[in-house]
Amino acid sequence: MLMAHSAVLTGLLEEYEALTTLHAEDGSPETHRRFHDVCYTLCIATGTQDIDAALIAARHRLPGARLTDDSALPAIS
Repeated sequence: MLMAHSAVLTGLLEEYEALTTLHAEDGSPETHRRFHDVCYTLCIATGTQDIDAALIAARHRLPGARLTDDSALPAIS
């Protein structure tokens, strides 16, 4: 499997976060389409089939990620 460069993953994660902050799901058709494009690209770049798995995989492939990183665990309130 091809591995995406960490700079590509960083850019995709930043764009995903920005679009999520802007509530792209409820935005204009163009913003909504870009949000889905970024989600799809993250899945392809990480070899996953859903955005949650793609986000986890992308974050673990970034420089400085630790094997014991608990970012995949649900937050406990």
